[in-house]
Amino acid sequence: MRLLSTGSGKQGRSPVHHPLFARCYARFSVSAEGRLGLAGVREQLLAGLSGRVIEIGAGNGLNFAHYPGTVAEVVAIEPEPHLRKLALEAAVRAEVPVDVVPGAAEALPVKSEAFDAAVLSLVLCSVRNVPRALAEVRRVLRPGAEVRFFEHGRGGGRLMTLTQEALDRTVWPVLSGGCHLARDPVAALREAGFEPGPYRRMTLPENGPKLPMSFCALGTARRPGP
Repeated sequence: MRLLSTGSGKQGRSPVHHPLFARCYARFSVSAEGRLGLAGVREQLLAGLSGRVIEIGAGNGLNFAHYPGTVAEVVAIEPEPHLRKLALEAAVRAEVPVDVVPGAAEALPVKSEAFDAAVLSLVLCSVRNVPRALAEVRRVLRPGAEVRFFEHGRGGGRLMTLTQEALDRTVWPVLSGGCHLARDPVAALREAGFEPGPYRRMTLPENGPKLPMSFCALGTARRPGP
């Protein structure tokens, strides 16, 4: 049975509210699916998933079309109201059941050990408290469950890293909905107690100029068993 939190828009003001950035992001992200090859990255990110999946920071729901039919249900958390509205529209078109709900990564509104996998897709850059958010991801996953991640962050050598750090201290988070450029998602997962699995570093665009937001990691990690 398909579950959709269509009443979420009637709740109080979200703690995450970036109306201008959300609209810009929604337009850019759709064009980037083909132009930057992100549709293919999403296919790799989600291939082989099954069971109940929680997606943290679903944005405008561009992952939904790429979940394989072996997934029983996706619970998609999105705090930003405009992006959540777009995600609800994408959920209706998805071929697997998707329930879009409001909530912050640092306080997920779901039960402990309820999911077989978690998806982190371009979200750790913008959460306010990365360790707390990942502690929540670990809480809601069953022992041995998998994390699939596609994140951008620190990379490109010393000069690029210094540029990323300078932007993080000044204009970038203000202009980009709280995004940070110099975080290290793989290190953050390891520090949160996850066991990193296979992953690869990549740049987007692969053959274009290397920008401060170009350096990405795509891979898996696992919550340790009991």
